[in-house]
Amino acid sequence: MSRSVKIGDFRIGRGQPLALIAGPCVIEDRAGCLALADRLAGLADREEIPFIFKASYDKANRSSHESFRGLGIARGLEILAEVKQRCGVPVLTDVHSEAEVAVAAGVADVLQIPAFLCRQTDLLVSAAESGRAVNVKKGQFLAPWDVNNIIAKLESAGNRRILITERGACFGYNNLVADMRSLAVLRESGYPVVFDATHSVQRPGGAGDRSGGDARWAPVLARAAVAAGCDAVFVETHLNPAEALSDRDNALPFAGLGRLWRKLREIDEIVR
Repeated sequence: MSRSVKIGDFRIGRGQPLALIAGPCVIEDRAGCLALADRLAGLADREEIPFIFKASYDKANRSSHESFRGLGIARGLEILAEVKQRCGVPVLTDVHSEAEVAVAAGVADVLQIPAFLCRQTDLLVSAAESGRAVNVKKGQFLAPWDVNNIIAKLESAGNRRILITERGACFGYNNLVADMRSLAVLRESGYPVVFDATHSVQRPGGAGDRSGGDARWAPVLARAAVAAGCDAVFVETHLNPAEALSDRDNALPFAGLGRLWRKLREIDEIVR
């Protein structure tokens, strides 16, 4: 059985238009976050894209303890609430512990479980019990069929508003590979499947004290994933990726996002 999940005033799932989840890796400051949110919301409005703004208030999983983590939960959620009010779009953010869930659920429309935390039972159940939609990043260390256990944990709390995101699998040291077969396997769960194009070209820890990546391949993988049949595409984007404080090597420049989206939509329309 295929389900669609309602987010804001649209639905994500089979039979629905391709959706976009996009934003910066982490909230760097209020002005930059709002500037990017304004541009993304404008693009979504012009292109009639079902759109969720994504930004993290904290990136707890960094290569180095000296890496920039964000503005913290209080200030970060305050800025995300402003994005919602100002731009009229739903927002998504990461949660890292059960204690964060109730606070983040007061603002976020979608709670995201980071890949390295995707097997944390108490965190999954707490997020599900919040009543918010839950997007789980499939761990780089998991086979796609292992996600069925994650889904069972979420369903045990009575939540059926579930999204599953493919973000690549470990392929040797400091490298990931995106297996398009995974999208078909994940879809067998009946829940909408998201493809994370930018984290799939990340090189975890590949730059020594931070993760590297190769953003030029993200559009290639995004096109392949849409052709394979995903329900939404997730991209981290920035007005100037070279200056991003997190994930700069795999973030896409906003300037090219509209062109990429029009190509993805063409592919999606052919596939559907």
